[in-house]
Amino acid sequence: MFKRWLSLKHDKSILIIGPRRCGKTTYLKQNYPDWNYATLDDLDFLGWAKKDPKGFIQQFGERFIIDEIQRYPELTIAVKYAIDNKNAEVLMTGSSALGLLDSTADTLAGRIRIYSFPTACWGENDGMPDHSIFSDKLDYSKIKEASRLLKEAVTYGQFPEVITQSNEDQKNEILKNYKNTYFIRDLMQLSNIENLEALLTIFNHLALSIGSHLEVSNFAQKSGLSHVTTKKYLNTLYQSQLTFKLYGYQYGPVKRYMKSVKTYFSDNGVIKSLNVQLNEGQLIENFVISELEKRRKLGYIQCDQFFYYKSAAGREIDLIFEHLGELYLVEIKTTLKPSSRDIKNLKELKKQMNRPLKLYLFYLGEEYQNIEGVNIIPVSALYKGK
Repeated sequence: MFKRWLSLKHDKSILIIGPRRCGKTTYLKQNYPDWNYATLDDLDFLGWAKKDPKGFIQQFGERFIIDEIQRYPELTIAVKYAIDNKNAEVLMTGSSALGLLDSTADTLAGRIRIYSFPTACWGENDGMPDHSIFSDKLDYSKIKEASRLLKEAVTYGQFPEVITQSNEDQKNEILKNYKNTYFIRDLMQLSNIENLEALLTIFNHLALSIGSHLEVSNFAQKSGLSHVTTKKYLNTLYQSQLTFKLYGYQYGPVKRYMKSVKTYFSDNGVIKSLNVQLNEGQLIENFVISELEKRRKLGYIQCDQFFYYKSAAGREIDLIFEHLGELYLVEIKTTLKPSSRDIKNLKELKKQMNRPLKLYLFYLGEEYQNIEGVNIIPVSALYKGK
């Protein structure tokens, strides 16, 4: 397995949150081979933890790893005791935040650091990041090389097991297995979801809605569920780290409340596993935003949340975030030849906002450009970028 970009501080015990099959277990076993290890995916360990949580934890000594702790969040009480009374160092992982973050907030506040661990960033299997996406300009030869890899990356995503396969049949088989097990079965077990068809309908409708506002009532109608149950299913997908939200950006003295959110998949591999036919624009938009979201979770983009913007006149900006005190506005286009029309919304919002802005447009070409103050960046610049 390749070296991952996650870096951990060890002044406290640690909880790592990330989707199934993103590489959490492999990362910990490679970097902490001498630590005792147990996974609650093992039914024997899970049964023991539920029957005697304190005894279960005590067997591991002072340095140990507990994998998939979301299967029994109450175990964090025993972990707290070991940290406070036995000077234990604990590394925990969870592939769902359902009930887990609430438990850790109540029992382990101040005792642990929480890290997000996404699927691999594009290029992570080829070494450490070697340039800044937004401020550096890669040589044309590197952009050209990355462009050759772009279609495969957008199609199959960056689950570590997938990107290490050599052919498309193997990639497809792994993603199909992920859907049937980790994306579906685990969600149903953890969240007490019983309606498989409705869950699949929500998955598919989410994919078809990439780039659009999420209307829960519409999802409920299409899936045949109540509004409350639909919200529960959608929240399950967010908590499992398979999807993430973009809220509407607010600014100015009178902030207009925007209920609608946009939802994206954390990795394009999830979309591929669903076998849903999307247009190129949706796939590229999800790819770029999810890749930037991975950098945000790893701390390369220092902000707490990504946003989108929609004006009263209907003009939209795909992505807005604040990094190191500067506001970044990002548009994503599938064009090969960007023009003034492609940057119209960026320029319009710049006129409205009374503050310095950094304006960017990602496109499918292979050259860096600047059009009327907007920095034009090839999507291929994401490769090994931070």
